[in-house]
Amino acid sequence: MNLNPLYILLRLIRRFLPEPVVRFLLRREVILRPGLETREPAEAAARYVQALQRHGFSLEGKRVLVFGYGGNFAIGAELVRAGARQVTLLDRFAPPDDRRNRLLPQAYPEYFTVRHGRVHPLDEHLVLVHDDLRRLKVVHPFDVVVSSSVYEHLDDPDGLTEALAARTAPDGVHVHYVDLRDHYFRLPFEMLKFSEAVWKRWLNPTSNLNRLRLRDYQRIFESYFSQVHIQVLARDREAFERARPFIRPEFLTGDDEHDSVTLIEIVAAQPQRRGESTEEGKPPRHEGTESQRESTEEGKPPRHEDTENQRERAWKRENHRDTKARRARERARRRENHRDTKARRARERA
Repeated sequence: MNLNPLYILLRLIRRFLPEPVVRFLLRREVILRPGLETREPAEAAARYVQALQRHGFSLEGKRVLVFGYGGNFAIGAELVRAGARQVTLLDRFAPPDDRRNRLLPQAYPEYFTVRHGRVHPLDEHLVLVHDDLRRLKVVHPFDVVVSSSVYEHLDDPDGLTEALAARTAPDGVHVHYVDLRDHYFRLPFEMLKFSEAVWKRWLNPTSNLNRLRLRDYQRIFESYFSQVHIQVLARDREAFERARPFIRPEFLTGDDEHDSVTLIEIVAAQPQRRGESTEEGKPPRHEGTESQRESTEEGKPPRHEDTENQRERAWKRENHRDTKARRARERARRRENHRDTKARRARERA
């Protein structure tokens, strides 16, 4: 194996860097670079609108879910301005970016208000959810679901895609941009040189890079949507040629055009319901009523604690089942990749 000592050193540092430090660096764009929706929300919104139009869809009057919005509320405001009826901003890990968000009431006065010194979106336009997607109950399914540079960080992309499909309207559409590169961008295929055990134990950053390839995303989305179109936006053939002799076989298909892909756009429509369904008649578990939010901010305990405890126990049981299912899917994926590798080697020998 051709190992790069500097890469390994930087990966080890990133792996064990405390999360508050990571968040500080991301917020100030020092060394680490946040996603497009955080840096340039207007550009990100325009890219979604253009992708929808190319495939015959519109944002006008639609309920939109931004999956992994990154903390900057502006992406929601831009989508509402572009015609969306209401935008739900969901992110389980990234808290609101107060430094950027404090500027929004001046730029978008119709969508934001200030309470207790913090910026809050107006619920008729924007809804915040800082929770696991699988706990989100919706009255109305989403017409449009979008994400940018989120999927490559998911620890259970199969299960989360199933959950997203279950919360998508029958005529709804998804647009996702997925960066397949190692996020040490100078060596875009370096992470593919390591075994799963070494990667997860020592080198995988706290933001998680799942190392899935184009064929994996094709399989996942085709499992939950009847119509799937994946457009290759970028390849890096030169970097791939240098790295290929050292890339582990489970990441190779034998087709260099396929294996050298670094950026894709996924447009998926006609969700197929499997197991999960939208719960009709129940209010969405977003962030509660305004009075509940304000009482929490003032340090008072939230109401209905018994119900919340029951929900928490139910969530733990559900999460345990999800973990078992995810591990089973990962084993199946590894077996499938192993069979593909054996078949490819047999073809090469022939």
